[in-house]
Amino acid sequence: MGNIFSGSEIAEIGIQIEKNGRDFYNGLVKKIAEKKIQDILKYLAAQEELHIALFQQILGSVEKYEPAESYPGEYFAYMSALAKDCVFTQKDTGTQAAESIKNTRDAIDKAIGFEKDSIVFYEGAKKIAPPEGQKIVDELILQEQGHLRQLLEIKAGL
Repeated sequence: MGNIFSGSEIAEIGIQIEKNGRDFYNGLVKKIAEKKIQDILKYLAAQEELHIALFQQILGSVEKYEPAESYPGEYFAYMSALAKDCVFTQKDTGTQAAESIKNTRDAIDKAIGFEKDSIVFYEGAKKIAPPEGQKIVDELILQEQGHLRQLLEIKAGL
């Protein structure tokens, strides 16, 4: 069985997730009236922009990496399944998700889900990255975990 995804394709998916996250948070800024929450959403959108740049940094170095597998194609099949389940892997889904938001609680709940999906995807993506790329992905995971904590604090205050 051949690879369903190459390492570079997984990095490209990471870039798309971050672009959709940026678009989602920017879309929410227009829909949420509370200034404090708007400020956090703007910050999160800016963070997603930084993550895009980090993924682009490792994109070229992951093409030839092959993770250890029990059988050929195992790992890339796993990443394919994760990518299909993650809402933010398709172009423009961030904007569409923001447009579907009904209220602040709905926005925060969806954002929490997206951050969790990103963390799970990046934990898997870390295995396809070369050692220097793994450090970058580890940093992305820590940042996404920080975003998740911020969103959970907002939710607790609603």
